[in-house]
Amino acid sequence: MEYLQAEKVSFFYDSGENEDAQQVLHEVSMNIRKGEFVALLGHNGSGKSTMAKHFNAMLLPSGGKVYVDGMDTLNEDLKYEIRQRVGLVLQNPDNQLVASVVEEDVAFGPENLGVPPKEIRQRVDEALKAVDMEEYKTHSAYKLSGGQKQRVAIAGIIAMQPDCIVLDEPTAMLDPRGRTEVMETIRRLNREKGITIVLITHYMDEAVQADRVIVMDSGRILVEGVPREVFSHVDLLRQHSLDVPQATELLYRLEQAGCSVPQGVLNEEECVAALELLLKS
Repeated sequence: MEYLQAEKVSFFYDSGENEDAQQVLHEVSMNIRKGEFVALLGHNGSGKSTMAKHFNAMLLPSGGKVYVDGMDTLNEDLKYEIRQRVGLVLQNPDNQLVASVVEEDVAFGPENLGVPPKEIRQRVDEALKAVDMEEYKTHSAYKLSGGQKQRVAIAGIIAMQPDCIVLDEPTAMLDPRGRTEVMETIRRLNREKGITIVLITHYMDEAVQADRVIVMDSGRILVEGVPREVFSHVDLLRQHSLDVPQATELLYRLEQAGCSVPQGVLNEEECVAALELLLKS
């Protein structure tokens, strides 16, 4: 079942009265199924963040249509419901923290939705449990680490009970430990709670964890498919200033040097196995 649909979406940023509007998206079409985990990749200016903001009606298409569970984002009467269905987590968690105490911050969204106090309490507890931050509920939000802050920001979205969470480079400002914490949370929400995930990231090791990868370039879709398929196009991705996972890159270089290595290696474990076979031979 298709949950997010973009049909020939174009978008222009108005750059001022005396300048031409800048076209960021060029008739982009994509479908994301309910419960799917999709990674959206592309270099800066590729249009991926602009596309993501269309999925919760933060931006509206200049041309074409965007549907969320069949609801047209251009329908002003549906905007409130669409934003309840699709939560957006931004790059800097400090920009999303609105209260000084963790549990108060997580409660902010449900309060604004008019959820009864008793249910808010339940939602806050469940959301903090989902991101493994229960023990921090009475802590100061601003004294947490970057990874913990981002997990609180995600909990605030979960408490609003969306069907889908769009994350715009949520690990970009985090150290490796924080990145791991947030990615574990994202995977758990997808697998255990069935929440549809759209992850925008520059980290290829995060993208390989998705069910499907969509690569954008210059406001268009360059390539899409399962991670193993997408990252097999090493030359194509390089031509468009994009990286591949380190394990893929290493074996690609060995292959270019004349070594016989397997195709489609994505992670460290597969890389080690491939190298062991190579050394034995």
